[in-house]
Amino acid sequence: MSEITRIVLADDHALVRDGIRSLLETESDLQVIGEASNGKEAIDLVGEVNPDILIIDIRMPVMNGIDAVAELTQSKSSVKTIILSMHDSEEYILKSISSGANGYLLKDTDKSEFIKAIHTVREGGKYFSGDISNVLVNNLLGGKNEIVKKEETLKKTGENVFDLTNKELKVLELVLSGLTNQQISEKLQNSKRTIETHRFNLMRKMDVKNLIDLSKKSQKYNLI
Repeated sequence: MSEITRIVLADDHALVRDGIRSLLETESDLQVIGEASNGKEAIDLVGEVNPDILIIDIRMPVMNGIDAVAELTQSKSSVKTIILSMHDSEEYILKSISSGANGYLLKDTDKSEFIKAIHTVREGGKYFSGDISNVLVNNLLGGKNEIVKKEETLKKTGENVFDLTNKELKVLELVLSGLTNQQISEKLQNSKRTIETHRFNLMRKMDVKNLIDLSKKSQKYNLI
């Protein structure tokens, strides 16, 4: 029988924690032994139950996930840490790595990759999902991918008033190029449901109801 990996979850949304717990506990070698709703609680809980891995969100009240990971790293805690976030911005990714995180996954990561990441980190490795790896490679090479460049330009000019993420900008670009959700799914190597979620979120943020309005607003705010 495989050695049990003991896990603490930290996210300020109880429903998210419940979903992650349900997913992880389908695996016989993974056990969730505690939950926290902010970074401070996570640090205290890690000290109490000594888990193998802490899976933690970034944006939480009291103390965010990056600061919590940094504090655990500075205290020489033996716990391995995986950031699980909806944010794919370069700033968050690089700050997380600088804080000492052993992995960074997006919340739209599928189950198989999630489990693989946990096993990799437990064994002493580092794990970053494909999108995150691209950001890291571009940063190391001194460059940035096209979507990051576009986002930074929009922020500097004040035009990204909708606060779209890198992935939402990419989905927007592909939607307006005429691709279907299925085609975008294949191109970005994400599930169709994930693409539908990104599409729903960007239309909600931009307050549009159809493709025509989406195109007009994108042109108006120089998003394409």
